[in-house]
Amino acid sequence: MSPSTVIDSRQEILRVAARLFQQRGYHATSMNDIAAALKLSKGGLYHHFQSKDEILFELMSHALDITEQRVIEPVRNIREPEQRLRALIRFHVDVVLSARDREITVLLHENHPLPPSLRKQINARKKSYIRFLETLIAEVQQERGHLGGVSARAATFALLGMINWLYQWYKQEGTLSAEQIAHEYTEIFFAGAFQAISPAAKTPSPEP
Repeated sequence: MSPSTVIDSRQEILRVAARLFQQRGYHATSMNDIAAALKLSKGGLYHHFQSKDEILFELMSHALDITEQRVIEPVRNIREPEQRLRALIRFHVDVVLSARDREITVLLHENHPLPPSLRKQINARKKSYIRFLETLIAEVQQERGHLGGVSARAATFALLGMINWLYQWYKQEGTLSAEQIAHEYTEIFFAGAFQAISPAAKTPSPEP
């Protein structure tokens, strides 16, 4: 078997496993299920991957690679923080809604079954992205003079929650396009995350 055939086979296994994990859940999908969907013998599947944990880890690593390649790297050279953040939101929405990158959904909700050593590696990379986004949001807040309002950390997790939940309800044939969602999410986020909070709003009024 040539190296390119091995690579192609592994990628096909990952694509099929990602689909099964998404449809059935990680725990409900067995190595036998994956082999059957691929029309492979169980031995043929184990030739490429030794365990279901290894498949899940490879899927998450690939999803993080996609995030780095299609979200983080394209925005690094954008000079203005606000434009960099707007672009990041658009690119992240595109990744989550991309039909060819469904493994990203596995990354979002299936990391808990991994063994601790593998989970630690994945979580370290996820935290790196969170720090990147939090730093960028803080830069925009500073540029706009809205420090002391919504915290950059709270804003970061609010934004990630909005975008990462998209795959649960978005329908390609629905009334909203990916472009509309990216635009509207950006407007919603900017309207909330960069508003200065007055001292009166921060302190609860005394009861009469």
